[in-house]
Amino acid sequence: MRRSVRAAAAGVVALLCMLACAALADDDPILGTGQERELHVGGLTRTYRVVPSHVQSNYGRALVMVLHGGFGSAAGAQAAYGGDWVANFSNAEIVYPDGYGRSWNAGRCCGPAHDRGIDDVAFLTAVIRDAERRDGIDPKNIFVTGMSNGAIMAYRLACEGPIALAAIGPVAGDLEVPCTAPVAPVSVMAIHGTADQNVPYGGGVGAKAFVKVDHTSVASSIARWRSIDRCEGRPVSTRAGTVVRETENCAAGTTIILVTVEGAGHQWPGATPAPPAVARLLGLDPPSRAMHATDALWFFFLGHVASKT
Repeated sequence: MRRSVRAAAAGVVALLCMLACAALADDDPILGTGQERELHVGGLTRTYRVVPSHVQSNYGRALVMVLHGGFGSAAGAQAAYGGDWVANFSNAEIVYPDGYGRSWNAGRCCGPAHDRGIDDVAFLTAVIRDAERRDGIDPKNIFVTGMSNGAIMAYRLACEGPIALAAIGPVAGDLEVPCTAPVAPVSVMAIHGTADQNVPYGGGVGAKAFVKVDHTSVASSIARWRSIDRCEGRPVSTRAGTVVRETENCAAGTTIILVTVEGAGHQWPGATPAPPAVARLLGLDPPSRAMHATDALWFFFLGHVASKT
């Protein structure tokens, strides 16, 4: 009897832990494949996964960095977002870094990385430099995307990092640093669902969020980048079903695109969904089928190189 009570209590604790992490979890934790590398940054041993390009070329390779969401992992992002095809069919290498405690210090959030003051700008810069040294990466063709906490970190890296990025692709994230002196203008494709209850489209504290951050609105985040990139015209809006794109070509050859997915929650459009039982238990939003974010981001990245102005 005592053993069964202990077993039941352990099950309840495990369930509560899963539920507590649910609002922060953005990735299906499926193990992916790829070479893992270690770096020593800020007194810590950090890791990232790399999927090299399978295309032979005499030109420098592009680098696409994919940042997992809160409580996610490099392997989970690799499995869920379907980005490896880019390395299989183009002259681009994909890297999936692992956050500290499954989180990124992206400014005002999130999780253990924020609480401990981890310098993730330094870590991600080290990942890029390591890939440049080992793999012949072209420094003009470095792209960063991410989901949720990873998307917020992509914004921060573009704002505060020493490397001029060609473009970033934040998905379901917002700008959580002042961004007063970025090293260069950068093209941006931001993708966000209007029904996101973790990082709300209109800003504020998400009803389902584990970390209670008063998020910047998507409109304000994009407005800041339009100012940085010296965008002077009016965005051109197009619609395809529930997907609305607002596109503006700016100074130094940069482009800002806001992709709004009407009715979509906190998710990566086109991602591999979690198993139904897991999704129900954890309250995960289903990936939208209105578009495929990975494909859209890659074709956006193809048209941009880093600006030095």
